[in-house]
Amino acid sequence: RRSRRSKNIVKMMILAGAVNGYSMQSMSMGGAVRVGRAAMSKLVAPRMDITVEKAGEFGTTDFTMTFKKDGKTISPWHDVPLEAGDGMYNFVCEIPKMTLKKMEVATKVEGNPIMQDEKKGKARLYHGPIFWNYGCLPQTWEDPNVKGDENVGGAFGDNDPLDVVEIGAASLSMGSVTPVKPLGVLSMIDDGELDWKLIAINAADEHAAQINDVDDIEKFYPGTVSGIREWFRWYKTPDGKPINAFGHGEKALSAKEAVHVIEETNGFYKDLMAGKADAGKLWTKAAVTA
Repeated sequence: RRSRRSKNIVKMMILAGAVNGYSMQSMSMGGAVRVGRAAMSKLVAPRMDITVEKAGEFGTTDFTMTFKKDGKTISPWHDVPLEAGDGMYNFVCEIPKMTLKKMEVATKVEGNPIMQDEKKGKARLYHGPIFWNYGCLPQTWEDPNVKGDENVGGAFGDNDPLDVVEIGAASLSMGSVTPVKPLGVLSMIDDGELDWKLIAINAADEHAAQINDVDDIEKFYPGTVSGIREWFRWYKTPDGKPINAFGHGEKALSAKEAVHVIEETNGFYKDLMAGKADAGKLWTKAAVTA
């Protein structure tokens, strides 16, 4: 079955490091993501060629999207830099907005490809489309061995990279890497585990320069924060599961507190890679130098 897989190589140019004053305009041109420079802007980091190799039928448990550089497999979790410079962070898109398929970076599989999430051998789908781009920050980890404080009911981390809900107007491609600005964060409690949801915006969004904190979102994208909270509260109920809860009195925390969560989960990740935390079944091969 696997021998019949079709493979589609998609080349993308992404910004690997610091970005300063750049308009990260993604233009679909044969699969290439181009970086357009705005007036008076300056590039302070080289670009990195990443090849994304798709195999298997999309929407089935056979599908994989593998990341490669110079012909070698790299990990979107371990080998993409966390920081994009100028206060931005690199967002790995797993699920484009307005789609149903539950895709994720497979943290327990060699190379950490993006794969179809599954339950009991069947592909997991959302029961309704997600209205924002969804994915994670590389080089972060919510440690399942660390107990949260009273604001989150003492919940332990969910053993995954930090989730990101990107609220910009553009739909981002699965597997794309985009600099984003952190705006706030929700402390979701999912099945007793702490599952932070970072709220961020594409650095190239037309309103990105005007939205600097969670309270700024309503003016430009009204209903977004409450929409994110309610979508994630209810999305598992069609499967017979209870609604999800939120810590911190259900409040969306500020951009400053969001950066603290990023730094904390990056610290947990560094402990994981240094062997100071139990990796369990996670694939934690030393990161390849980009």
